[in-house]
Amino acid sequence: MAGSGALLRQCPLLLPQNREGTAYEGFVTAQGRDFHIRILLPADFQLKNARVECSWHLKKILQGYQHILKQRLNSCPDLVSFMVELKTVLEIALKNTQDLHIPRPPEYYSILIRDLEILGWNKVTYVDTGLATIKLKAEDSRGRQHLITLKLNAKYPAEAPDCLVDFPVEFAISWMPQNSLLDVYNQFLAALESLKEFWDVMDEIDGNTWVLEPENPARSATRRRIAVGNNASVSVEVDPRHPNMLPECYFLGADHVVNPLRTKLNNNMHLWDPETSLLQNLKDLLEIDFPSRSVMEKSDFAQDCGICYAYRLDGATPDHVCDDPRCGQPYHQACLHEWLQGLPSSRQSFNVIFGECPYCSKPLTLKSSTKK
Repeated sequence: MAGSGALLRQCPLLLPQNREGTAYEGFVTAQGRDFHIRILLPADFQLKNARVECSWHLKKILQGYQHILKQRLNSCPDLVSFMVELKTVLEIALKNTQDLHIPRPPEYYSILIRDLEILGWNKVTYVDTGLATIKLKAEDSRGRQHLITLKLNAKYPAEAPDCLVDFPVEFAISWMPQNSLLDVYNQFLAALESLKEFWDVMDEIDGNTWVLEPENPARSATRRRIAVGNNASVSVEVDPRHPNMLPECYFLGADHVVNPLRTKLNNNMHLWDPETSLLQNLKDLLEIDFPSRSVMEKSDFAQDCGICYAYRLDGATPDHVCDDPRCGQPYHQACLHEWLQGLPSSRQSFNVIFGECPYCSKPLTLKSSTKK
């Protein structure tokens, strides 16, 4: 989790409600107005499983932006990043809500229709009845389909439209009053090409490994948790600006399985070749072949959680494993955390719980974060 100081700077009215830092309540501020909000995080702080509760007024303003906020929950690394994204979306939503009450002059519609005809109606996938929201489609040079949502205010084209895209980096357009939708579209195409290598890397991972999380990654997602076998996995965080450089890697699983992989990564790090694909580099450095889903589905990896007896819990797979080689039972982080907290023999020191494996009774430790 990001530090509480950074969160306090971004949202001074959003305060923690418990010691664990899993519940926050207060207000988010946009355009000088405060909106009540409550955020509940799971024990492992994974934002994708967070619950966001807000006042009916805020819910009404954000109506139509839920899919964007859901994408941001899946892709943001911490609560601070998500709150920055939320405030940005809220600013856009407020601006567009206010614009709905501003009558649009006749020339607004004539200019917009002209711009759409110049752009080409074949690139348009959606236009709302008020001609204020437009969705455009584009294909990058690899044949991938992408969408851009434009929110136009009543002063268009004197003011630039707000652009919402599924990108791993910020997309800011350059705009002059004489510009048109074609200029936005061309900048969108240029941005797609600049991210081509990043998406090539992610597509290769998705197509040639068993990706445990996220299940249905958005184009903005920079993280992949990949199965490596024996109830072990590696979570890689790819830099979208430098996708072929060594990514941040976190190993998850029993120590006797993942410690050799950590050692190989550290010892072979100097062999990383930026001219070779990221996936091939990982194979070379770790000296393994990543198993595909078809090979792994019936293997020991796909064991259910030893506590809830399910494989997926709120979208998460078992990510903590008993370190005893004779046991190796996997558990969901949340299930194991709740189990250990309920045992009178368990003890806690800071964010680490010490207890016993529910299956083999061997000593077991659990951190509040699964990153290693």
